[in-house]
Amino acid sequence: MPTGNDGATASFLKRQFEASLLTITSLEKENKELKQEINRLKTQINTLKAHDVERKTILWKKLQNTVDSGKVIDEPPQKPKLQIDVPLKKSTSNHVEGNGMILPKPPPSPPQWLQRRVSAPPPPPPPLPSTPVGSKAVQRVPAVMEFYRSLMKRDTQKENKNGATGFVPVLYSRDMIGEIENRSTYLTSIKSDVEKYGELLNFLIREVESAAFMEISDVEAFVKWVDGELSCLVDERAVLKHFPQWPERKADALREAAFSYRDLKDLQSQVLAFKSCPKQPLIQSLRKMQALQDRLESSISGLERTREATSKKYKELQIPWQWLMDTGVVGEMKLSSLKLARECMKRIAKELESNESGDLLLQGVRFAYRVHQFAGGFDTETMHAFEELKEIGSRRGYNGKT
Repeated sequence: MPTGNDGATASFLKRQFEASLLTITSLEKENKELKQEINRLKTQINTLKAHDVERKTILWKKLQNTVDSGKVIDEPPQKPKLQIDVPLKKSTSNHVEGNGMILPKPPPSPPQWLQRRVSAPPPPPPPLPSTPVGSKAVQRVPAVMEFYRSLMKRDTQKENKNGATGFVPVLYSRDMIGEIENRSTYLTSIKSDVEKYGELLNFLIREVESAAFMEISDVEAFVKWVDGELSCLVDERAVLKHFPQWPERKADALREAAFSYRDLKDLQSQVLAFKSCPKQPLIQSLRKMQALQDRLESSISGLERTREATSKKYKELQIPWQWLMDTGVVGEMKLSSLKLARECMKRIAKELESNESGDLLLQGVRFAYRVHQFAGGFDTETMHAFEELKEIGSRRGYNGKT
């Protein structure tokens, strides 16, 4: 005759079986979606390959037609003679002086925000603390490390790591494209741009050389403006070769700083806007949080590895560099990861109310520990979420003591 314990065991096994069925169904659905995505990518790759073959064929036919018609220029065109900083002749739309000489229009005026530039590099900052921005509200929590280690001793399962996949771009024949570009149409366009935009480029040269900013956001706006002015050129690199005084090193450094800053702020916005959807399967939510944390750590790690050399270069070129430190945007990025830790622990705590799996508890604590180490501690709200998760673990026999 079955006892009360047997009934409880059967009920528990039934719940476990139902939970397993739900997990299997979710995994099968996800596997089906992944297969569809793979098929879509294969189709896209085949389309790109076919387009590549067709493009090569068209280019080759154009080259053959050019050779057959005898329009090939055997002698390279002479480099246009430029007098730097001397206005070049413009179109008839320019104004005409009384002596009949055609004079160019005055160079374009820079945007109003360029007035915020400074004439000297910013003063050196005060000594940097060893903790990120806002760290007064963040403190180390030894209980996180103790609880994490105790769970790891109970469960020796190793975390699966997804291998990185690289994208191999389609390569075109350099020789063939080089032959096409060396024809008269391309070189004529370059020469035309040199003569037409010579005054504009001399103006931009002076602006880039004298650029000095206090805020990295102003650098981002300045680079956007310069790129907009250069977008009229048929080939920026080829045209600027005719202007040896172009400050290439500083222009590249300004672009590098602006793009790095923009990428960090975009990632920070995605992290702060993330919210786990209760209707979404738990495994998908955890993967999204894991992916965002991976991107955070990868971005910050890359900046920290080159921070010393990069900040030295930026100081030399009068580009803001303080945002690279833990007291700037980098510190803000680290603290934004606390949002992911809270979302993860709250979602797992809710799941554990109806699921007694110790694996879920371990996943939540492992992720919390990872963020704790990355951010340098927990704030009050994140600590509260951790205490709730720990309390559930204590009721299940995981008291954080070994």
